[in-house]
Amino acid sequence: METLTVIVPFHNEEKFLEQSVNRLLNNNIFQKILLIDNNSTDGSSEMIKKEFPYCKLIQNKVNVGFSKANNQAIKKSKGKYILL
Repeated sequence: METLTVIVPFHNEEKFLEQSVNRLLNNNIFQKILLIDNNSTDGSSEMIKKEFPYCKLIQNKVNVGFSKANNQAIKKSKGKYILL
């Protein structure tokens, strides 16, 4: 079981998303990162697949909003702790 699951919903945030994931990965906490794409059109999902293939990516066909995206990821989370 993972200790910490980090959930990051996003929509058209490629530049900031890459920086955020890199920072999350550069700490000493064992974690799983769940990224939820709310129908981005800027290449965010493609960047995640290429640069961070070990992160779990959920791709929504429509922008379901911040709260629903978090709830989607919480249902898939296996961590003892969840960080939104």
